[in-house]
Amino acid sequence: MRSETEVAPGMLLLATAELVDPNFADSVVLLLDVSEEGALGVVLNRPSPVPVTEVLEPWGSLCVEPEVLFRGGPVSPDGALAVALLRDAEHEPVGFRPILGRLGMVDLDTPVELLDGTLSGLRVYAGYAGWDAQQLRAEIAEGSWYAVTAEPVDAFRSDTSDLWRDVLRRQPGQLAWHTTRPLDPDLN
Repeated sequence: MRSETEVAPGMLLLATAELVDPNFADSVVLLLDVSEEGALGVVLNRPSPVPVTEVLEPWGSLCVEPEVLFRGGPVSPDGALAVALLRDAEHEPVGFRPILGRLGMVDLDTPVELLDGTLSGLRVYAGYAGWDAQQLRAEIAEGSWYAVTAEPVDAFRSDTSDLWRDVLRRQPGQLAWHTTRPLDPDLN
């Protein structure tokens, strides 16, 4: 497990059993930006029933299944962020900002035609999760989050229901054991 000083864009935050806030319980958050001012990310495993085409019609054709808006977090839920995976890392299109390798953010003000054919995956998130610099460090230190390395495909799974468990399972050492830990250790 990484310490809070090593948190960087492209990493995942996995909610621990201690995190009971309904906005984040059992969530997997992809960090999109980390700076001295704070951190910003999107919750990867909260699909909504709303099709992307109902809100951002032209972007629906570039989205991977399920082609719905995901609830990115409690901050600015009326706004949208897009995460994408490039087909070819050598050809970075207009409107794409890299986060980690081929994984990055897409500016939704970019004409869709400029990105068509350049992406192998796109997800649109309503809202985001945000922390000031000290808040995220404190939450990790108190045991609310596991900070782990992401794989680009984590953001584009068609079924996100087991994402938390699958990401934790692939972690080295004792961290993977937490997938079998009961919510209440006294019941063990």
